[in-house]
Amino acid sequence: MLYWLLKYVLLGPLMRIVWPTRVTGLENIPRSGAAILASNHLAVADSFFLPCYVPRRITFPAKREYFEGPGIKGKLKKWFFSGTGQFPIDRSSGSAAQAALDTSVRLLAEGRLLGIYPEGTRSPDGRLYKGKSGLARIALDAGVPVIPVAMVGTDKVNPIGSRMWRPRRLEIRIGEPLDFSRYSGLAGDRFVERAITDEVMYALMELSGQEYVDMYAARAKELAETEQLEVADAVSRYRYVGPRTPSSAGS
Repeated sequence: MLYWLLKYVLLGPLMRIVWPTRVTGLENIPRSGAAILASNHLAVADSFFLPCYVPRRITFPAKREYFEGPGIKGKLKKWFFSGTGQFPIDRSSGSAAQAALDTSVRLLAEGRLLGIYPEGTRSPDGRLYKGKSGLARIALDAGVPVIPVAMVGTDKVNPIGSRMWRPRRLEIRIGEPLDFSRYSGLAGDRFVERAITDEVMYALMELSGQEYVDMYAARAKELAETEQLEVADAVSRYRYVGPRTPSSAGS
């Protein structure tokens, strides 16, 4: 109930006015039956704009932290994210990851439309990063098509770390369904799952026009954080010791 209330009464109309969005390829989404929408991931806003323009309800797995928190604020967050069609996943261990996969397959067995971000996390710099093969495992286990979706411009509306969304024209490009039935029965084969995932990422690259990076986005973020810490450490040392003068250099 809350999903449709937000979509058609509370949030949807406002979003359509403030962020006019060009949508192409809606005919590629089946009117009924299970399918996976595999989207690039530029901003938290992706999970709001895509459901706003797709007629069917989309269910997204979302990190558990979105559903947690103390007091009234924590309860409101849980209520909001649950109401917008998202369900919590725990990414802290292998068993938790398997539980998330099982939940996704169960939802697809119910005929749902499942939204997945193959990169696993938001792009740190607007480029498209290597996809995680969990997408392929779900598609094979559930026996459903994968529909690539490119979100364009949401990183300008909702940059990482921003509190307020900025007005801007957006675009959503929905590609033709990818059929992987030729791999039926091969779930668990890591080479097959990697081939499927790479095919999906190639389709996303073609749709979005993003530069592709053969590295996981999470790893790219770790490297960036390490580099920032090293720079900060070097600056702090420089300030503590002070610049070397010609006389001190020769002493």
